[in-house]
Amino acid sequence: MKKTLTILAFVAAFPAGIAVADDDCFVPMAEWQPREAVQRLALEKGWTVRRIKIDDGCYEIDGTDGQGRRIEVTVHPSTLQVMELEYKQEGRGRNGRSDK
Repeated sequence: MKKTLTILAFVAAFPAGIAVADDDCFVPMAEWQPREAVQRLALEKGWTVRRIKIDDGCYEIDGTDGQGRRIEVTVHPSTLQVMELEYKQEGRGRNGRSDK
């Protein structure tokens, strides 16, 4: 009985944990907006686009904002909703150290 309750508790909690940590986009390609629409979104927001790529099924914009700060923006592929906007530090390499 105790083992059954433990298993049921785990199964009940497992999907909730995935939903909280999941930032991937699960959208069929037929429903995606074109890259040109992502480019227009960036221009409307005052961003300069260096690169648009696909990461975890979402569009990801690498570029700079209106003040020249480096940004990485995650955009939902069908709604073009900004899901995350992250500011990147200048002068940092992949290992976290200065590029000097």
